[in-house]
Amino acid sequence: MLSRLYGVLLPFFVSFLLAYLLDPLVEFVQHRCKVKFRGLSVTIVLLLFVGVLTLSVYLLIPAIGREVKSAAVGVEQYFADFDADKYFTPEQQEKIHSTLDGLNLESVLSYPEVRDGIKSLLPKVGGWITGGLSWLAELVVIFIALMYLIFLMIDFPKIRAHWIDYVPVKYRSKARKIMQDIDRNMNAYFRGQGLVALIVGVLFAIGFTIIGMPMGIAMGLIIGILNLVPYMQALGIPPCILLCLVQSAQTGRPVWVTLLCLAVVFIVIQTLQDLVLVPKIMGKVTGLGPAAILLSLSIWGAVFGVIGMIIALPMTTLGIAYYKHFIAGQK
Repeated sequence: MLSRLYGVLLPFFVSFLLAYLLDPLVEFVQHRCKVKFRGLSVTIVLLLFVGVLTLSVYLLIPAIGREVKSAAVGVEQYFADFDADKYFTPEQQEKIHSTLDGLNLESVLSYPEVRDGIKSLLPKVGGWITGGLSWLAELVVIFIALMYLIFLMIDFPKIRAHWIDYVPVKYRSKARKIMQDIDRNMNAYFRGQGLVALIVGVLFAIGFTIIGMPMGIAMGLIIGILNLVPYMQALGIPPCILLCLVQSAQTGRPVWVTLLCLAVVFIVIQTLQDLVLVPKIMGKVTGLGPAAILLSLSIWGAVFGVIGMIIALPMTTLGIAYYKHFIAGQK
């Protein structure tokens, strides 16, 4: 059932998570700033949230645009100045030319494997063209998620106060204890991991800028966002390698030098993250070792996809605490 309803439940889950994270700010605006109506407090928080995002994008777009334009010019110049003598021997060049000159397109198309491949590709091309209209459906999903978010933020005090009424009386004591553990673990984890991700993103942006990598600021921030899920920043390594190749083409610097600089940036920042940031900021929030973290991410990700990877560590920590407290009887 979860697999069948995944597309429907995902907007609701994301909206609920955002409502949960933004609720303390709504409470602050409503009670500390003396805003009488909950709906007005929600509106103020959403406007602040959207305003901060818009301002961040507005401030970053010019720098990112300059970096993208510089990278594009570098790639174009690289291909314009490409010298085959640097990469291929005369014998290899002659063999390539003779192969291309003797290539007969008609004979290639006559192979059954090629014809079958083209036949199987054509329907997919049509599907890709049709899929270009899917952005309309994505806009609808975003609009629905926004509606969820607004309604959940308005009703969150009622949800927080009355959820226990739906639990059978004999289980309420344990259910209340579990929810308190969830609230404590989720708050500590998401806020701590968010701060770690922000610091790591800034450090990567600074490191990439120092070594002169194209689109350094953008890639640093992207890696910071990926870092919201532990060890996911590894997904940023392949595009960083490609950008280092572009840098080598732009500057004429040896490829191994640019890749060595990239490796130094990753090693230094990862060391700072593991030895300084995570112990100081996260503390004993999870209490899990690296192997347990990877296993947790793998299991929850396999079961619930991206959502599972987001909630993997707090839910694993909660499960361990529940086992120790209610099953093993530890205090």
